[in-house]
Amino acid sequence: MKHPLKCIIIEDEIPAQRILKSYIAKVSYLELIGTFNAALKAYDTLHSEEIDLIFLDINLPDISGLSFLRTLKNPPTIIMTTAYPDYAVESFEFETIIDYLVKPFSLERFLKAIQKIQRLQPKIVEREVQKQASNTLFLNVDKTFHKIQFQEIFYVESERNYLTLVSNQQKLSFIGTLRTWKEKLPENQFIQIHKSFVINKDHVDKITGNEVYIHDKRIPIGRTFKARLFEVLDIN
Repeated sequence: MKHPLKCIIIEDEIPAQRILKSYIAKVSYLELIGTFNAALKAYDTLHSEEIDLIFLDINLPDISGLSFLRTLKNPPTIIMTTAYPDYAVESFEFETIIDYLVKPFSLERFLKAIQKIQRLQPKIVEREVQKQASNTLFLNVDKTFHKIQFQEIFYVESERNYLTLVSNQQKLSFIGTLRTWKEKLPENQFIQIHKSFVINKDHVDKITGNEVYIHDKRIPIGRTFKARLFEVLDIN
């Protein structure tokens, strides 16, 4: 079984969104994380999720697909979608763009594009194995290495250039970014629910309105993260 490739759609035309969704649903190893009608709306998801593939339209309302791509420091694999083939030459200047679908495109053409990214599968599996290989890590705080059990972590909070890790044993503050540190955590156990918080879903006591309660700590839920949180917790 192939490991799921997490993908998003950035496309402002509703009919094109529907076609892409239907095609993606036919491929068992593609997992659609979100659909956006403007490029800037996808930023939070790209920062909170490890996206493997973007279906990216070129002509978008706020910023063009190619201009948006230039703003991404480490962009995932890109499949461009557009009604204007004139941009093909410019788009292939980007190493992460592996194909260019001219609308309207058939399922057969879509599948040919998807076949090009199958070579990514071993890298994704390897990354996942490395994450799950250990349930502990050592955290260096003030020249002292603290052994941290993933299961004991309640949440990680970001404030400016500092992170605070709270567990049932201790509370540690150190310099770092939430995005970088999230990559150290098992993604099947931890989820980002706000631009400043990553939580351990196993320690969620309750959800009230737009707040999560973890051992009496009230943590806000960001608007763009709520749907994913409910999906992970299997809340209907």
